[in-house]
Amino acid sequence: MELADIALLAAAGLAAGTVNAIAGGGSLITFPALIATGLPPVAANVTNTTSVFPGYVAAVYGSRTDLTLEHLPRLIPTSVVAAALGCALLLLTPAAAFDYVVPFLVLGATAVLAFQDRLRRLVGHPRELSGRRRTLSLHAMVFAGSLYGGYFGAALGVMLVAALGLVLDETMARISALKNVISAVGGLVGVVAFALFGPVDWADVAVVAPAALVGGYGGARLARRLPSAVLKTLIVVFGTVVGLVLLYRAFS
Repeated sequence: MELADIALLAAAGLAAGTVNAIAGGGSLITFPALIATGLPPVAANVTNTTSVFPGYVAAVYGSRTDLTLEHLPRLIPTSVVAAALGCALLLLTPAAAFDYVVPFLVLGATAVLAFQDRLRRLVGHPRELSGRRRTLSLHAMVFAGSLYGGYFGAALGVMLVAALGLVLDETMARISALKNVISAVGGLVGVVAFALFGPVDWADVAVVAPAALVGGYGGARLARRLPSAVLKTLIVVFGTVVGLVLLYRAFS
């Protein structure tokens, strides 16, 4: 590996860890960087998932004071099963068809977050939802998000924040903290699956992972200090950019 490649991957890992902690979508930074170093798409995808996992762990630690344990014990098994299915889809099926769907999922999730207050008036405020309805909605959203995260994962954080915000009457910081845990759980499943069955480039992981770790902790600390309105605006803006870039790639 040349020095220029090392510098590129280190910078990408630092940026991705920071972005993942705040909004999600860091894979849009590291995935192209890995492609630029010469990895084929599938190898870049599995290497990316393995590389950014430490950043998720750091984000969980950095946002731990905003984390509530009320929902976690029930949501973690759902996330594990869905992420495993997503990993299987990546390894066993062609990616071309899904590439066309991903941009619309990202843009749709961003729109849900942007118009969250209006949607709440249609579906009801989270505090008005019955306990059973809220539980079923949470599991459905975490399952869908973790399935997507196991397959690719770009802008997973945007999707989770948008979805969780519709059914949880919590601050953006607390929702972001829960998003970090769900992302980390799915990331761990991906690391195990791809380490056993995927073409991971471990030399690239050794460069990107430490940088993502530092960025993840710093990003989580920054997210805690931002007002909910500012954090929401950043996520919407970044999610829109991620969706448009993925759309351009899919149809170019």
